[in-house]
Amino acid sequence: MSLWSLLLSSSAEADIAEAALWYEGRQQGLGNEFVAEVESVLEKLKQDPERFRLHYPAQRVRRVLTKRFPYYAYYYLEGRLVRVFAVVHAARHERVWRSRL
Repeated sequence: MSLWSLLLSSSAEADIAEAALWYEGRQQGLGNEFVAEVESVLEKLKQDPERFRLHYPAQRVRRVLTKRFPYYAYYYLEGRLVRVFAVVHAARHERVWRSRL
């Protein structure tokens, strides 16, 4: 049983949907594979979000990279809540996710 709750912001949900559509446009089924990979990362966060280092300590922001796709999930912790506020391509400029803090 997980000791952590996870909250996915509407912006992060939109990030996932947009990327899934892009991948699906490249190859049928690839969008679903992307979503499955992100869901796997989110499950890891619910189990042990502290295992991923602080990426920006001043803002308490952590990130985790998906294994198959070059996407980071950015999040911070509030008590026992994991707040995922962005899921963006690794090549995107940091201002994309920093504007959401």
